Amino acid sequence: MAVVFFGLIPLIHTALGGTPTGLALLMGAIVIMNLAMAIFRTPVVALMPDITPSEQRSKANGIINLMGGVGTTIAFGMGILFAISRGLPFWVGALILLGCELVVLLTIREPREYTVATGEASKLPSFGESFRDLFRLLGEIVRAQEKSALFICLAIFAWFMGYNAIETFWTLYGRNYLFAAQVASGAMTADAAAGRASSMMIFISGAFLLFALPAGFVATRFGRKRTIMVGLAMLTILWTGVRFFPNLPYVYATLILSGIGWALININSLPIVADLASDEKVGSYTGLYYFFSLLAASTSPTIVGFLMDVFGMEVMFLFTPAFMLLAFLLMLGVKRSEPRQAVTTLGAAIETAGNADF
Repeated sequence: MAVVFFGLIPLIHTALGGTPTGLALLMGAIVIMNLAMAIFRTPVVALMPDITPSEQRSKANGIINLMGGVGTTIAFGMGILFAISRGLPFWVGALILLGCELVVLLTIREPREYTVATGEASKLPSFGESFRDLFRLLGEIVRAQEKSALFICLAIFAWFMGYNAIETFWTLYGRNYLFAAQVASGAMTADAAAGRASSMMIFISGAFLLFALPAGFVATRFGRKRTIMVGLAMLTILWTGVRFFPNLPYVYATLILSGIGWALININSLPIVADLASDEKVGSYTGLYYFFSLLAASTSPTIVGFLMDVFGMEVMFLFTPAFMLLAFLLMLGVKRSEPRQAVTTLGAAIETAGNADF
């Protein structure tokens, strides 16, 4: 579905662009494509903890994110195909996605022992059942005596709230503030300023890409929780500084160091979530990770946009550090973060929480 509807986007634009029907079909294709991507993304990522020993999951997640960074770099590079044909980047991207799906289907052997519980018939849950399972799982982690799962989920929500504020509005900030003097003098057009600001985000993605694997090794050496907290402290300090030092050298340094800090956070958070789950619930907990991250991604731009309308655009340099600091404080409540502290069932977590040696 994702391949088909991604490939249809330029065709709809070419055939019906500029008409109400074309706009409706275009939005429909984009929504269905994103829904299809969301449907397969969580199960694919959940395969990692299924086939990877607990102590190797930070490194394995580093490889996952490294490949994601490679994909991002390829996507940036495919922009040059736009000059040949507006549809070519979409069609090449769709073919790459199809190839990757075939690799997963043909080469990954999913462990069968967790796919169907003993004595239960194999069937796909309905949409409503999936939502009930989600809220049932949320209720479990809220009621559990040991609160590590709750604190890591709230921390994930907080740091994605902060990160998405920068990711969403950085181009607008660059055009209206960072390069405002050049635009006002005529040395740079508004579109050129926006384009330059957008291209600056490559420094974050590039640093993240280069540090994806090292972040996993750092966590293996110093611990996942400590590594994540160092990353959160970096982002809190760096983005607070942009408010007071809005000059290009500091901004470039902030973008590069933020990519490193974001790798320290992002590479090691999913392995913590996976290790807090029992073996048969790894997929559900992976879904929980994406639920909180996507919830933040959908709410952060709206909230920040409202605050910017009221207080000005630079409010995002208070919003982002505040949520990174909140995530740092929430991480203090995560007591089970290392492979040796993983538990096999939620019940075991509750029973052993009082006696565990942290």
